[in-house]
Amino acid sequence: MAPKVSPSGRLVFCLLISAAVLRPGLGWYTVNSAYGDTIVMPCRLDVPQNLMFGKWKYEKPDGSPVFIAFRSSTKKSVQYDDVPEYKDRLSLSENYTLSISNAKISDEKRFVCMLVTEDNVFEAPTLVKVFKQPSQPEIVNKAPYLETEQLKKLGDCISRDSYPDGNITWYRNGKVLQPLIGEVVILFKKEIDPVTQLYTMTSSLEYKTTKADIQMPFTCSVTYYGPSGQKTIHSEQVVFDIYYPTEQVTIQVLPPKNAIKEGDNITLQCLGNGNPPPEEFMFYLPGQPEGIRSSNTYTLTDVRRNATGDYKCSLIDKKSMIASTAITVHLDLSLNPSGEVTKQIGDALPVSCTISASKNATVVWMKDNIRLRSSPSFSSLHYQDAGNYVCETALQEVEGLKKRESLTLIVEGKPQIKMTKKTDPSGLSKTIICHVEGFPKPAIQWTITGSGSVINQTEESPYINGRYYSKIIISPEENVTLTCTAENQLERTVNSLNVSAISIPEHDEADDISDENREKVNDQAKLIVGIVVGLLLAALVAGVVYWLYMKKSKTASKHVNKDLGNMEENKKLEENNHKTEA
Repeated sequence: MAPKVSPSGRLVFCLLISAAVLRPGLGWYTVNSAYGDTIVMPCRLDVPQNLMFGKWKYEKPDGSPVFIAFRSSTKKSVQYDDVPEYKDRLSLSENYTLSISNAKISDEKRFVCMLVTEDNVFEAPTLVKVFKQPSQPEIVNKAPYLETEQLKKLGDCISRDSYPDGNITWYRNGKVLQPLIGEVVILFKKEIDPVTQLYTMTSSLEYKTTKADIQMPFTCSVTYYGPSGQKTIHSEQVVFDIYYPTEQVTIQVLPPKNAIKEGDNITLQCLGNGNPPPEEFMFYLPGQPEGIRSSNTYTLTDVRRNATGDYKCSLIDKKSMIASTAITVHLDLSLNPSGEVTKQIGDALPVSCTISASKNATVVWMKDNIRLRSSPSFSSLHYQDAGNYVCETALQEVEGLKKRESLTLIVEGKPQIKMTKKTDPSGLSKTIICHVEGFPKPAIQWTITGSGSVINQTEESPYINGRYYSKIIISPEENVTLTCTAENQLERTVNSLNVSAISIPEHDEADDISDENREKVNDQAKLIVGIVVGLLLAALVAGVVYWLYMKKSKTASKHVNKDLGNMEENKKLEENNHKTEA
């Protein structure tokens, strides 16, 4: 609009927005800015030579202008209008570029740059668009679990502080979920903050799961528009626990074994393939039609051979869903007596080891870890019979299947004493020995009768098979009586022996033969008896052979004599014949 000059010479400008001139070729210009950034709007007008000043304004929704910045071309000064929402946020450069810091959603307007000369006003409009990237979407209010064949809310996908508003999409294993009646239901809503004017988008998903959804990841995304175009942000994956009913039950034996023997403890475990798995089952034992309600395990202790059979289990509320397993107790061993047994010496003790097996079994007896040639039998117990006996059986067809029972035999006896004496060949001392047998081991004490004094200087042999001895060497100057006392928990036994003075000769008593020597003597005696029996048998055989030989020789002699007699008779007959003919 052309300027007017008053008669007083003052130049009066009447700037009417409706009369402003748009520079040819300048259409709508858009500046995109991110929320919080600085909006930079160039004026886009060539600065004229006769420029007086420049101004910026924005237009309200009703079209009325609001001036916000002024810059004189001569004074180079900048003035900002009193507009509260732009206080301390504006900056107008020398080339009339307007910058607005800390971009807000409310800055999304139509701004106009105005350059004023003495005779004209030029305008260049700019449209500002502000974008706010939403937060990463997240799945909240998640269901603790999902059940197959049931439409259930899976969760909410929420994305906040977006401008403009975005769109939310659900995915299953990376594939988009589309609404499907009765199976997939998606509800979308958006809210705007009245202060920040930012949007919050929420999408709820109801989903009907199947077993195919086990371990399947679910995600959601938000699609929005930014300064550079459309973009998408994805949430973190979420995997849901899928509940489904049991369709099959199985039963197994714990711990797993190749074979079960009598005395074992076995545990039956019943499992269902549902989720969550059943916690209780019905167990059915062989020969028992009524089930036993238990947890998922049932234990059988110290099983016998009669425990062989079929074992079953089922669900509590669905007994038609049943599983079974066959158990065979392969080996049964019974030792009588067993454990620790205490007997008196001379007692009889029958011992039996009974085997019951599903297959061929071998039996081995051990005593103190030494294998015996035969099973033990005690008609009259001796001390050497005491020890730890083990009867062990094994199945030949099943490797490693063994069972053993043990018997710890204790043979007790009251102390028995025998005393012997022997004079040293030098004649200077006498050896007195007190032989004791008994169990528990008797304690030996020597005393001199009359004085009652105790002899402590003794020599003892090892205690073997309930026997040992105590020996003393003395040189008595006069006749004495020695007393040997043996005592254990069962009894106290006393024996005495008169010993003459060293100067008086007396008959020596031979020592007892020890068990070891007795066994050697017995072995030698057996060897001698064997040799004698062998010689007698050889002599008998030789006699029989000689008798047969003599008998045969006599028979032969008779035949020879008979033949010789016949020859002589023939000779005489021939001679008589010759005489007759002559």
